[in-house]
Amino acid sequence: MNLQRTEQSPAAMAADAIVIGVHDDSPLEGSSSEVDKACDGLISKLLGRRDLATGECQTTSILAPAGVKADQILVVGLGSRAKWGAGAAYRAAAAASMALSKKPRQHVAFYLGHDLSSLQQQNIVAGAMVGCHGNDLYRREKDRHPFAKLSVAGVSEAAVTAGSTIGAAVNLTRRLVNEPADVIYPESFANEAEQIGRQTGLSVEVWDKPRLQAERCGALLAVARGSSRDPRLVIVRHQAGGAKPTLALVGKGVTFDSGGLSLKPSDNMKTMKADMAGAATVLAVMQAIATLRLPINVTGYIGLTENMTGGDAYKLGDVLTARNGKTIEVLNTDAEGRLLLADTLSVAVDDGVERIIDLATLTGACVVALGLDVAGLMTNDQSWCDTIASAAADCGEKVWQLPMFELYDEQIKAAIADIRNTGEGRWGGAITAAKFLEQFVAGTPWTHIDIAGPSFAEKPKPWQEVGGTGCLVRTLVHLLSSF
Repeated sequence: MNLQRTEQSPAAMAADAIVIGVHDDSPLEGSSSEVDKACDGLISKLLGRRDLATGECQTTSILAPAGVKADQILVVGLGSRAKWGAGAAYRAAAAASMALSKKPRQHVAFYLGHDLSSLQQQNIVAGAMVGCHGNDLYRREKDRHPFAKLSVAGVSEAAVTAGSTIGAAVNLTRRLVNEPADVIYPESFANEAEQIGRQTGLSVEVWDKPRLQAERCGALLAVARGSSRDPRLVIVRHQAGGAKPTLALVGKGVTFDSGGLSLKPSDNMKTMKADMAGAATVLAVMQAIATLRLPINVTGYIGLTENMTGGDAYKLGDVLTARNGKTIEVLNTDAEGRLLLADTLSVAVDDGVERIIDLATLTGACVVALGLDVAGLMTNDQSWCDTIASAAADCGEKVWQLPMFELYDEQIKAAIADIRNTGEGRWGGAITAAKFLEQFVAGTPWTHIDIAGPSFAEKPKPWQEVGGTGCLVRTLVHLLSSF
């Protein structure tokens, strides 16, 4: 895609389509007012007759409009002026892109406001890129057609660079999550990481099964035993040097989760290729910060395995020894992500990182608690959690903190080992899973983000397709840009 900023007026823009935005509680202004005047008040007339949808992400197409050079005007609703932030900007741009990318177009130009903040500018560019890239990886007839040329008005060159980098990272996450498990598995994911490292200058280290054995990663290796595919642990480093702290991003990469011997029902297994969304998010964010050359030190730790039911599969009642020496009684082989993360977190701690974020499609319990659109935050350091939550709010991505009271520690104590890999019964499952992970961070400031709900969309939205969503990529790049 040829992506560029433009200062050309919308009326004079010779394009297949121009996109203008309209708030549902404010008069026309800026580009929308300019287009209205060029079209002899057409936009105002349609608004007066309520023939234009102005709710957030609603779109209305005007074909062959007189007074402008473009073949089509697409009006996208921006919702309330008071709620017009970076998140709304991203969603509006993505919705417009989705509406226009149903057929091939040579040139589309976006005019979504003036006096935009730098974060709004970035998110308009990112949303426009994401909306025209489909999840139709293996369809002969594509649902989406990326624009040959995309022009964006009201943005700086820096916003174009940052927004396009973020958009590419969101799309990378989506692609990795949407690929079938026979395409993305531990070895092939590691290969993807190595290729991205070569392209961006990231340092990539891959631990194979013998290295994992030498590193005493007994919990991760146990999960992998039932699969014919060997596990991997990928370490991706972006080093700017200096005295800046080293931050760690840790991702769960179960490239397919059958549940193991605690076998999932078929319906629950259909989307388990997406159980590596945390790993995909970490890799995509590392690609973005390397491309942007952010002056920070960040290391991504990505644990990768399948959870299958082969003859050597780990069993209920097994006792595992994790890398940090803790023993774990296995009471459910479908509580495998926390086992993989236990050893992956231990590697990060031993590297001396100063703060940790882990991302994982960890529990259905978090979806029960918060629904499909909200990620759960759990932490041992309130200040670190608040910083992450603030970045998410800036970007319009929804997160909510769950408590980590000490009383939950009692629920993961085991009779014959140090801890068990499930809590007691069904209750508080997202929190007891986080309490399990807390055993492996050695007091390092850490926040766990359970993305089981928002990482994979089972129903479409005007601004989002079914499949991998790339949630939290925008938030994490914004967060890391602030250091």
